[in-house]
Amino acid sequence: MKIFQREQRSLFGEILDWMLTPLLLLWPVSLALTWLVAQSIAGKPFDRALEYNVQALAQLVTVQNQRVAFNLPQPAREILRADDSDHLYYQVLGSRGELLSGERDLPQPPAGEAPGPGETRLRDDEMRGLDVRVAYTWVRLDLPGAQPALVQVAETREKRSVLATEIIKGVMLPQLVILPLAVLLVWLALVRGIKPLSELEERIRARKPDDLSPLDEKVVPLEVAPLVSSVNDLLTRLKGSIATQKRFLADAAHQLKTPLAGLRMQADLAQREHFNAEELKQSLKQIGRSSMRATHTVNQLLSLARAESSGKALVRQPCDLAALAVEAVRDTVPRAMEKHLDLGYDGSQPGAPGVTVQGNATLLKEMIRNLLDNAVNYTPSTPQQPGVVTARVLADPFGQVLLLQVEDTGPGIPVSERELVFQPFYRTLGTNVDGSGLGLPIVLEIARQHGASIELDDARPGQVPPGTRVTVRFDAAAAQTTADEAAQAAL
Repeated sequence: MKIFQREQRSLFGEILDWMLTPLLLLWPVSLALTWLVAQSIAGKPFDRALEYNVQALAQLVTVQNQRVAFNLPQPAREILRADDSDHLYYQVLGSRGELLSGERDLPQPPAGEAPGPGETRLRDDEMRGLDVRVAYTWVRLDLPGAQPALVQVAETREKRSVLATEIIKGVMLPQLVILPLAVLLVWLALVRGIKPLSELEERIRARKPDDLSPLDEKVVPLEVAPLVSSVNDLLTRLKGSIATQKRFLADAAHQLKTPLAGLRMQADLAQREHFNAEELKQSLKQIGRSSMRATHTVNQLLSLARAESSGKALVRQPCDLAALAVEAVRDTVPRAMEKHLDLGYDGSQPGAPGVTVQGNATLLKEMIRNLLDNAVNYTPSTPQQPGVVTARVLADPFGQVLLLQVEDTGPGIPVSERELVFQPFYRTLGTNVDGSGLGLPIVLEIARQHGASIELDDARPGQVPPGTRVTVRFDAAAAQTTADEAAQAAL
């Protein structure tokens, strides 16, 4: 139950509700308990007075001439009846239940209650339509076989109610003043308690748009520190994302500058006077090559951006790596034939045990295609001496390892440059091959997202040229962990 309802949840309001609601609900309970306690406290002195009166009357019960007698002096009778607010009634019954003195219609003790001579008892009862408090006792008689005499004194409850009401007033009136004061103090305490949140909000609002530095966790309360830590983690990831976007834009502008400048230069040359048909044809060929290079660069940049930004957002599912490799080889066959390359697939067949990996089929195929493109681009080949490019998938079901290899008979990669080639736009000197320098960075990013590692070594150690073998090692446990993390992130 909430005392204050709001359309939008407020932390201040939630805490105030949970503090004031129990307070306001417990106040009536406190009133009821105070009333019960006041009734008990107010009744005790009057109960003692009744007990005293009963004991005094019991001393007046005597045995004279083998008969029970009760002699109440007039002053004592006047004292019993001298009360402005309540009525006192008494009754004295002999051993045979005969009335010796007092009110005949005074209610009797409960049936079956055993007499306890000398013991004074109390009970609540009703007389003449009024609630009364009755004190009674039995008096032992010095007669053979005689039953004890009964002495009762009853009193209405007016004085008790008045005293209980006064006690309630004395307790509740201060509470009526304290309760609003308590609500005010709770309000002020909450305002003071959430002040650090307001200060944190002000510091965040005062920041410049480009300020992504972490927030200071030491100046916030301990309960808010996890939230600030999460915000700092978000800022760090956002900063990295913005840096990636800036790098992408800078790299794209840098890489597109050369082919676009070539296009403009060839277009200017083609527009010169006295430009014969052969020279125009050569310029058009150069324009075509430059446009193809620009298109390839744009595609590679988009692939790298997609690979870097996909992360765990893409849904992973079981992928047949051998089937993906075969498809990529088929797609690359036309380019290989243009260069007179011997391109083939050698390894586990699609559907074989152990060739399945948890991942994204689109990215995995993009990775294989980039490896094949690199091999085709950097492998010299002539009709007399065709180069060889081989792709293979090797499964080891017992070792829980799946290997993807692409090797060629090209010039190879020096050991000193095997780490540099994974940097964007880095190209090995002396190759004279058109390329964007983004193929291996794309491969590295996709492999990282699938929990795989990459190794570069010579395909033909000791021979000239040594060739290049790229090995992508998929660990089944790592791939499964990556998939589980992706599933949790999606949830």
